[in-house]
Amino acid sequence: MNENTPSASLPGGTWTLGDLTVTRFGYGAMQLAGPGVMGPPADRDGALAVLREAAGLGITHIDTASAYGPRVTNQLIRETLHPYSESLHIVTKVGAVRDQQELAELDKIGL
Repeated sequence: MNENTPSASLPGGTWTLGDLTVTRFGYGAMQLAGPGVMGPPADRDGALAVLREAAGLGITHIDTASAYGPRVTNQLIRETLHPYSESLHIVTKVGAVRDQQELAELDKIGL
């Protein structure tokens, strides 16, 4: 497969918005971080392997946020996939902030 061409063989094919075409099937990186989406992953090598596999399957967008870890998933993505192919798009949410206090409060209410 050409690394710069989205894979049409993934579920849902591709989706185009303006001049941007991505696979409908993306990868959500939230679970790459540790328990409660805080800290490093329990299996760092496994997390890196998952990212390599996603890119190898032709997935052209990865969803992340600096709040995951915090910043852990972004660091793992950069370490594993940089330099990025022209077809790979890293999409992120901005403005979210998480810390241990917030995690403790979410645990109290069962979230």
